[in-house]
Amino acid sequence: MIDRELNYGRHLIEKFIQNSNTPNLIVDLGAGKGDDLRIAKAIFPNANFEAIEVYEAYVNTLKREGFIVHSLNIEKELFPFGDESVDIIIANQILEHLKEIFWVFHESTRILKKGGSLIIGVPNIAALHNRVLLLFGKQPSPLKNWSAHVRGWTKHDLLNFLSKCWSGGYSLKDFGGSNFYPFPPLISKFFSKRFPNLAWGSFFHLIKEQDYHNEFIEFPPKEQLETNFYLGFDKRK
Repeated sequence: MIDRELNYGRHLIEKFIQNSNTPNLIVDLGAGKGDDLRIAKAIFPNANFEAIEVYEAYVNTLKREGFIVHSLNIEKELFPFGDESVDIIIANQILEHLKEIFWVFHESTRILKKGGSLIIGVPNIAALHNRVLLLFGKQPSPLKNWSAHVRGWTKHDLLNFLSKCWSGGYSLKDFGGSNFYPFPPLISKFFSKRFPNLAWGSFFHLIKEQDYHNEFIEFPPKEQLETNFYLGFDKRK
């Protein structure tokens, strides 16, 4: 009954890319099988497309389709792009997998051009079905501790994270929700459009507004966060 493909919010990814400035370079973090890159290529066929992906089967699929693929650990390695060299970054269903969120936002922001688009999709732990699960003492579905997910996100929390780390650095151009458990596709699309904060997934079109000066990796020590976050000190000159 549930169409889990709606979790990926492809219609929103398409909309956000269409509403971005004409790009030269689009980069997909955790590109998977390349669905989002194919959407981007259909909209901007003359752009350049590169992927960061480590799962071997997906790497092979991406290469067969002609995409440039970089296999690296995004939580501890430099992204292979120059400062302010990327026009659009897509990170769809990636952030919930990461501990080293400060490093990943640092590298993403470093390579993104001022005025460029950062397009994010994450599971929403404030989705209606997750609120019901919590009411009955159950774990939210996208944050089970035996799964690959290590972080939970809501619209408020993601925007608050950005504001706390780098006030005014990003603006929210557009937002939407996709899928609405436990309903079938037609009903799900109706409710997720009208009540995006209760939808299964949250999708953000963010614009980089300011010059970046390492604010994301300077935040944990400044705030004395008592966790050994990776901040790239071994990568700095």
